[in-house]
Amino acid sequence: MTRSLQPLRILPAAMAMVGALWWVPMGAQAQSVALAGVLGTKALLVVDAHPPRAIGVGDEFQGVKVIAVSKEDATIEVKGARRVVRMGEAPVSVGARSGGRRVTLVADSRGHFVNSGSINGQVMQYMVDTGASTVAIGRPDADRMGLKYQSGQPVRVGTANGVGQGWRMKLDSVRIGDVEVFGVEAIITSQPMPYVLLGNSFLTEFQMTRINDQMVLEKRN
Repeated sequence: MTRSLQPLRILPAAMAMVGALWWVPMGAQAQSVALAGVLGTKALLVVDAHPPRAIGVGDEFQGVKVIAVSKEDATIEVKGARRVVRMGEAPVSVGARSGGRRVTLVADSRGHFVNSGSINGQVMQYMVDTGASTVAIGRPDADRMGLKYQSGQPVRVGTANGVGQGWRMKLDSVRIGDVEVFGVEAIITSQPMPYVLLGNSFLTEFQMTRINDQMVLEKRN
């Protein structure tokens, strides 16, 4: 017996937005550091919410010192501790204890909470969307992350451009900062999106507190 697929509306008008995306601090005592590129002997680093900065070996920016630079990674030092950051990977959280349960996000100039994290270990840029019922990922991002969405359940998805094809699947893990959630439901859409939308299939794992331009996500027990 065949079932008709009813449209599932998960994508608000936010999916049409395109704009600058910066990483922001992962916690009260942590810094988020990502390697955006390598310019000769300099590392192009994104530290917290600051624009990318080319930093040479031995130089320091916002407490992050560059120790070594290669074609695909850079060794950095923060408060005496050394870490390796690699191009294409999620930002590392430095200066904080591992296994955290709390993430602090800061709104951008438009009031949106955007950041960088990882899905199944692959880097992604996301936007928090409390109006989306589930995590939503555009097909190009799903392909880049190697998600096997075509073996998932076909669904009809309501988008800004009408109803389109989608696939429902479970993500092995979604990680932001030092917090990781396993077995998160997601919808893959056939259309590209500027961000991965972090909807309620992820957000319900947290107690959310909004204070002015900050959102604190505290992992539930």
